[in-house]
Amino acid sequence: MRRKIIVGSRDSKLAVVQSEIVMEQIKNAHPELDLELVTMKTTGDIILDKRLDKIGGKGLFVKELDKALLEGKIDISVHSLKDLPMEIPTELPLYAFSKRENPFDVLVYPLISDSSKQNITVGTSSLRRELQLKQMHPDWKVESIRGNLQTRLAKLDKGEFSSIVLAYAGMARLNLEDRISSVFSPDEMIPAAGQGIMVVQGREGEDYSFLDSVNDKKAEIEGLTERAFVRYLDGGCSAPMGAFAQVEGEDILIRGLYFDEETKECRTGKISGAAKDGQQLAVKLAKQLKEEA
Repeated sequence: MRRKIIVGSRDSKLAVVQSEIVMEQIKNAHPELDLELVTMKTTGDIILDKRLDKIGGKGLFVKELDKALLEGKIDISVHSLKDLPMEIPTELPLYAFSKRENPFDVLVYPLISDSSKQNITVGTSSLRRELQLKQMHPDWKVESIRGNLQTRLAKLDKGEFSSIVLAYAGMARLNLEDRISSVFSPDEMIPAAGQGIMVVQGREGEDYSFLDSVNDKKAEIEGLTERAFVRYLDGGCSAPMGAFAQVEGEDILIRGLYFDEETKECRTGKISGAAKDGQQLAVKLAKQLKEEA
C-alpha cells in the first residue's frame, strides 16, 4: 500500500502555492508517496482589524495547524519561517528548510498612481519595517495594513495607500515580480528572521526521511542563525527585531536590528565568522547591540 502524506496549510493563496512547491519537490523525489493538501483558516487570518502584536503575535498563524498535527489530522505542515513563533514545541520539530527565495523587502506602488496626492502614506503590518522606513524617510506617514497579499495589493490599488512594503519572496512565488517598484538592500532594511524560507513541521519521533529532498542546508543555517539572534533578545511579533544571515562557503555574515523599548533607540550591527558557529555569533551580536550605551 502506498504511503499517504496529508499536508496542512493556511488557506491563503500564497500559503497554498508555497505548500504546492514543497509537495512538488517531495513528489519528484518520492513518486511512491501520495500527497494530499488540507487547508485551514487560522486565527491570524481571521482577525484583520488589529496589529498582530495587539492580539497575540505570530502564534495565531500556526495554532490551528499545530493542533491538527498533534491530533494526527495532518502529517506535516508548511509555513513561512518568518511567521513562526521563536519557541517551537519539542513535540512538533522543524524537519526541513526550503531553498531561500529573495529575502529582501520591496516597495510596491499602485497600478495607477495619482500624482496629485501630496500625502505619502505607506502601508505595512510590520513594526520592523515601520521603524526602518521612518529612519530612511522621516517625512513619510506609515499606517498599518493587514490581510493576505492580494488584499493588501487591492487596498493599494484602490488608493488607500500611496505605496506598501511587502516581502519579495511572496511576490515572486505568486508571479507578481512585475509589481515590484524597488528593492530595499539589507543595509537599508534588515529583513525579518527567516524571510524567504519555507519550513516543514512534523511530529517528534516519526519517519520524515522523505523531507531530505526539501531541506537546503544553507537556508537551514541562515534561518536558525537569524532566529537565534531574535530569540536571545526576546523578540516576538511585538518587538521590531530583524536579522539577516548570509552564508558564503564556510563563512557567514550576520546583520541584526535591535530596538530598545526603553530608550526608543534603534541599533544595527554586523558580525562575521565561521558558518558552523552562526547561532553563537548571532547571540554575540545580539548581546553587543543590547548592551550598547
